[in-house]
Amino acid sequence: MEFELFVSVEEKEKIFYTELVKYGVSYEKAVIAARILASGQPDELLTDEEILIAKEACSKWFLEKKRDQYIKSLIKDLDSINKSSENFPLNT
Repeated sequence: MEFELFVSVEEKEKIFYTELVKYGVSYEKAVIAARILASGQPDELLTDEEILIAKEACSKWFLEKKRDQYIKSLIKDLDSINKSSENFPLNT
């Protein structure tokens, strides 16, 4: 059984804006990009400037999100190493 959740354009804008800003996109660019993304319009209906803004914002979001995931993964690995080393204290 399929279930579709309706999300208004305004809510989509808020979600996109929050995510973009969270990962380092400037407030001004995030507002514009969020509006473009939430509209769901195909590239053919957007201006070259709108396409550029959306691509730059999404690229910045993608790179910073991947960076964040990588750092979290490293921290998790270091935590597990530290926990395992607690079981084997060094003789000093």
